[in-house]
Amino acid sequence: MPILLGLIGLAASAYFVIVRVKRGAEMASGLMDAAQDVRGAARRFGFRRQGNQHPVEAVEDPNLAVAALATAFMQLDDLPTADARRALDVALRCHLNLDGDTAQEIEVLGHWLVEQCGGAAPAFSRLSKRLHKLDEGASFPTLIEILSEVTSAGSKGGPSTRQSEALTDLAHVFSPR
Repeated sequence: MPILLGLIGLAASAYFVIVRVKRGAEMASGLMDAAQDVRGAARRFGFRRQGNQHPVEAVEDPNLAVAALATAFMQLDDLPTADARRALDVALRCHLNLDGDTAQEIEVLGHWLVEQCGGAAPAFSRLSKRLHKLDEGASFPTLIEILSEVTSAGSKGGPSTRQSEALTDLAHVFSPR
């Protein structure tokens, strides 16, 4: 009888390990797909990361910086809604003159840049400075229009506290010196 119980325990342990390994393989596959999406988007926009600098510093396309800033701004809302995500997609297509596929790719790359900065708040600060360096404020009106549309579609219909603080910081970065 103890041998039979031992075999049942061994079989249960083997089943548990097999299920965990299978789930791990599925998760790794999902991560690889996400990485492929980011790499494809980066290639399309000519983004080249260099080993000795932060990824935001490698951004050379103002449209990419605007999209990443808008993504960070949306994530500053407490809980970005599906409406806010749709508004971001529509605003990027409209104001940056992008087609659907390009808008989705630029959003993926923008989200990746936000994650590389360690969150929405540090990303917003770093990206706003980068955008100002890239075009010295030429994209500012377009950025404000996009952020306005994202804000109006947000969870409160207006900017959250963190978004208001980010807008103040943005005005400071783009103010004439």
